[in-house]
Amino acid sequence: MINTLIADGCPVTRSMLRDFFEGGENFKIIGEAADGQDAIDKILSLNPDLVTLDIELSKKNGFEVIEEAMKKTSVPIVVITNNDSAKNAYEATVKGALEFYSKAVFSASLPAEKRREIYETLRRISGVKSRKKESDAPVLNEEPSREIRAVVIASSTGGPKALAAFFALLPGNFHPPVVIVQHNSSGFDQSFAQWLATHTKLNVKLAEEGEPLKPGTVYVARTDKHLELRRKGAESDDCRFFYNDEAPQHNQKPAADVLFKTAAESLKNALVSVVLTGMGSDGAAGTAAVREMGGVTLAQDEETSFIYGMPKAAAETGCVDKVLPLDKIPAELARLASAMAAAGQ
Repeated sequence: MINTLIADGCPVTRSMLRDFFEGGENFKIIGEAADGQDAIDKILSLNPDLVTLDIELSKKNGFEVIEEAMKKTSVPIVVITNNDSAKNAYEATVKGALEFYSKAVFSASLPAEKRREIYETLRRISGVKSRKKESDAPVLNEEPSREIRAVVIASSTGGPKALAAFFALLPGNFHPPVVIVQHNSSGFDQSFAQWLATHTKLNVKLAEEGEPLKPGTVYVARTDKHLELRRKGAESDDCRFFYNDEAPQHNQKPAADVLFKTAAESLKNALVSVVLTGMGSDGAAGTAAVREMGGVTLAQDEETSFIYGMPKAAAETGCVDKVLPLDKIPAELARLASAMAAAGQ
């Protein structure tokens, strides 16, 4: 059983979450906390396998709870908060939370398939402990410098923290546009883009229907639809964003595979793909498509991934050119961007 602690100041929310967890056969509620200090005390005394935490707590807020808890334990923490606290939820992942959800998700009308997906995510998160920050993971196939016109990135669980660290290291004058599929809770996309903008000098925005790629811009896929990157016409060199409302892939919508495959068809060998931390296998088939069309493929290594699911699945395709620690990926992209600049002279 996964011993779970619920920390939320609202009795109604605690009851709602208790009902949700008691509906899953793998979870056992061992305690509830009504404020931040109570949460810290019970984390240390009860030694739970999983903690759900609201950011807006009295006495000590969620950030303080995470910081104090992380000094003494590596308990997996999942933030469950209101939509208007979405920016804070992303910041909580930087401080150590592994995942976050909107409280609105846990209503009685939650579809059975989505319920099973959340149970599985939380089950896997409950086994995650702190990982080392650095790694000497081997570099796979060496690729020559080449022109690149875009970078596509896939990330999921642990992704916000990884992306914050990634963009802190990516040069502010990075020229190629960057397109991100981060598996977010519904409705959290705008807040994610606004939050991510605080971690980079590049312009960050949601990708809009029919919008062309612009240099020096980071595009974030909207939630609940698949993002495609396609040429405006068969003979056109103008690539634009389009959304489709087709079925989820790998239980995800948007799915990175959709972005990667359409971008690979459009940009051929002028594309770089990056698969970061996350559960499942989204991005693996897309990585293979990028390689097939001559693009460069990168994946985060196991040691620096919160959950080595998506990067592992990508690497297991045999189509990843380099497996790198998170802090080495921006430098590799900068090298490729410099080659692009040199090619244009």
